[in-house]
Amino acid sequence: MLSLKLIRDDPSILERSLRQRGQEAEPVKKLVELDKKWRHLKGEADKLKGEKNAISLTISEAKKKGGNIEPIVKKTKELSEGIATLDAKAEKLEVQMAEILLTVANIPDNSVPLGKSEADNPEVRKWGEPRKDSKSAKPHYEVAEKSLIDFERGAKVAGHRFVVLKGLAARLERSLVNFMLDLQVMNGYAEVLPPFLVNSKTMTGTGQLPKFAEELYRCRDDDLWLVPTAEVPVTNLFSGEILEESALPMKFCAYTPCFRREAGSYQKDIKGIMRQHQFDKVELVKFTLPEQSSAELETLTRNAESVLQKLELPYRVIELCTADLGFASAKTYDIEVWLPSQDKYREISSCSNCTDFQARRANIRFRRAGKMEFVHTLNGSGIAVGRTMIAIMENYQDGNGFTVPKALRDYMRCDRVDF
Repeated sequence: MLSLKLIRDDPSILERSLRQRGQEAEPVKKLVELDKKWRHLKGEADKLKGEKNAISLTISEAKKKGGNIEPIVKKTKELSEGIATLDAKAEKLEVQMAEILLTVANIPDNSVPLGKSEADNPEVRKWGEPRKDSKSAKPHYEVAEKSLIDFERGAKVAGHRFVVLKGLAARLERSLVNFMLDLQVMNGYAEVLPPFLVNSKTMTGTGQLPKFAEELYRCRDDDLWLVPTAEVPVTNLFSGEILEESALPMKFCAYTPCFRREAGSYQKDIKGIMRQHQFDKVELVKFTLPEQSSAELETLTRNAESVLQKLELPYRVIELCTADLGFASAKTYDIEVWLPSQDKYREISSCSNCTDFQARRANIRFRRAGKMEFVHTLNGSGIAVGRTMIAIMENYQDGNGFTVPKALRDYMRCDRVDF
């Protein structure tokens, strides 16, 4: 959530931010209008409070002189009622402003490239060489359908975009999770296993609510939501808390299944396990000092890249332009792995610096020189497990199956998987 003070001081900053994101500036106009009314009400209330305080001082004097204090008491009561009315109106405006602020996206960092769509996302770097016979590679859903992935039974027990992994595919999924967690612990992250269900306050803290409710799965009887990413529970571990400056940065990695309705993705990646309602992911989360968050984003992104490097999977890193940034992000790098069957790179990780946007929503602060400041939060996939499995099946594919990457062989207890 953005600071209302920022909008009061210079609303053009938010107007420019919304235009860069390809959005209308209407929320800014509404906020400025409501804030103007709020300040007027508070000013009127302050006048009445001053008048009330002045009159109250005369009551004791009137009592000493034996005068009639009923008119003074009556006036004091009228002023109190007036103050209460003005305060109630101001409070309603505060609620309205807070509701608007919850729907306004973060301000892009000055270093983020301007753009109108994902087509304007510049490439930052590449790693590895795509296999030369990419066009002849079969898609994962064709080669794995019989012995490794059961699409039919997954749909039978849960519905479209659910699958059952069998045999060595199930072991590969488990091996990837353990490998990714072990690697990130070596990179200095503390492993946690958070709840897979969270409450509405937690979803609001990281920005999923109220704006993206239709993308989420909800257990309405209990006000609980299935997590769309481990970013949600892990970032909120310190909601409402005050951290010490000396404790920062703090780095966590976590595995969770992720649940997404994919409401806006009709007919996108409908074949295979590229876009599922349930998928596994290892997430990286950081809490940092404000002046360190830019550098920490670079490190976090490199940590996510290390997974693909260890697995020897070709990939590239792109920087998202202003129009393609996520709601809570001020700056984002996407990592895209090479998929031979599609003859192109596809997203497998997104690494973002959310600055103090989530910390304001979740009220996560730190103490520095006796003063309170909001921390900066960062997150990134480290990485999406199902898409990693696809990349392995296709990049390591031969006529009868695929070779297991060297980094996974101790986990898999085999060096190849036959179709």
